[in-house]
Amino acid sequence: MLKNRSAPALVAGAFVLIGLIGWFAGWHLGLDSSVYRSGALAVLNGEALYGHLTATPHWAVDLPFTYPPIAAVLFAPLAVLPTQLVWAVFCAATALGVGAVLRWTTGRTPSLPLLAVAFGLEPVWRTLGYGQINVLLMALVVFDLLRPHRFSGVLIGVAAAIKLTPLIFVLHLAVTGRWKEAGRALATFCGLHALGFLLLPGDSLRYLGSAMLSGNKASGNGYITNQSLSGAVQRLTDGASWAPVLVAVLSVACVVVAAVMARRTFLRGDSVGAMLITAGCGLLVSPISWSHHWVWVVPLVAILGRTWVAAVVWVVFTTWQLFVPSGNALLDNLYVVAALAGGALWWARVRSGVDVRSGRVHYLLGR
Repeated sequence: MLKNRSAPALVAGAFVLIGLIGWFAGWHLGLDSSVYRSGALAVLNGEALYGHLTATPHWAVDLPFTYPPIAAVLFAPLAVLPTQLVWAVFCAATALGVGAVLRWTTGRTPSLPLLAVAFGLEPVWRTLGYGQINVLLMALVVFDLLRPHRFSGVLIGVAAAIKLTPLIFVLHLAVTGRWKEAGRALATFCGLHALGFLLLPGDSLRYLGSAMLSGNKASGNGYITNQSLSGAVQRLTDGASWAPVLVAVLSVACVVVAAVMARRTFLRGDSVGAMLITAGCGLLVSPISWSHHWVWVVPLVAILGRTWVAAVVWVVFTTWQLFVPSGNALLDNLYVVAALAGGALWWARVRSGVDVRSGRVHYLLGR
């Protein structure tokens, strides 16, 4: 009989098997993971990282490499694998990461139904389809925050070096009074980027000069799957010239409010809740938060437990509504609206003095 603790490993093994079969059969697997591999090959072959990637498979969309140069260096081992197995590596890491995050946030081995619920969430299955790195980065952050160790903060620095958005957790460490961990995270981040500059000075200058913002049109991408404040404002204002100013104001307000909320929640004994507040803020204020970046809904659903709130969150984040723009302001910005509504409810509960020392978010939201 399948045991709960072995389920993530078996799922990971299944993805490896699929990758092997796909390799022999020539399947087209892993749009984003193929970009990671192509970036690694560009570095090893001395090619420009922020241009056309010559190793891009013929069947894949010609996507740019949008991560910092050090990320391509860290991806270098992927270069020895075929595209299908690179996809399998990221899917296996996602399966193991989901299981680990559920265990670290709930304090127990996740049940099989909970794993099924997690894999049914759109950010997770889309991450699997693309061969994305989202869950792996989330697992690094969660381990650092919830499993204190001698080098706490280092993994957050590594995650932020690979993809800039986890930098918000350095602020999280600071506002919750974990200054040593914040220092380690920032030092790791800076150290890895310095290494990237030493190894790839030209690419580093191109990244800072243009690629950091131009890769995904970060300053004005209103495509429906960009579920950030910036994306929502671009859609609602039809890309008006004053939209960036509004985005900046809303983002600053979001960071300030989230910092206060995270600190209060943390001091009341709910480290998981504080972490999720910061994660939600990071997703909202990032210029680009594709729907598959919202993997932080996995620990949220887990700690909500068997409540009607968890059911509503799960329905919202199955994302049937994000395949085609509907023209409806609510549906087209559903993740943003859900995060803002949840934050407002959380703020009201915290302000009312609800005791959250149990560390359970459903005590905040009510059964």
